[in-house]
Amino acid sequence: MPTLETLERFITRVEQNEHAEACEEFYAPDSSMQENQGTPRIGRDAHVANERMVFARARSVSSKCIRPVFVNGDRVVVRWIFRFEWLDGTVTQMEELAYQRWDGERIAEEQFFYDPAQRVPKKV
Repeated sequence: MPTLETLERFITRVEQNEHAEACEEFYAPDSSMQENQGTPRIGRDAHVANERMVFARARSVSSKCIRPVFVNGDRVVVRWIFRFEWLDGTVTQMEELAYQRWDGERIAEEQFFYDPAQRVPKKV
C-alpha cells in the first residue's frame, strides 16, 4: 500500500510531464500497464520506452490530476486530463481513469479507462 506522500510525489511527477521518469521511479520492474481492454505492456522498461515515444511526437503536453484520488488499501484510482499538442499542429485532449494496484511503494498493475474516440487528433 503506498503512503500518501508517495502518491503525492507520483502525481507531482506526472503533472510536471515527467511521465517516463515517473515510470522509472514508481513502477515495479515487472509491472503491467493496460489501455482499456488492450493487451498489457509488461515491464517498467516497456512503459518508459512507450512514454518517450509519445513525448517525442509532442510539441507540448499538459497533465492534470483531478481530485480526489481514491485509495482503498493497495488499490488507487486517479482521474487525469491530458492535452497533447502534436508536432503536426493537431491536438488531443483526453480524460481517463487510472486503476492501479500498488505493491508497497510501487505500482504493480495499472489499467486505463477512457473513450478511445478521444485519441483522434483534432486540427486547431
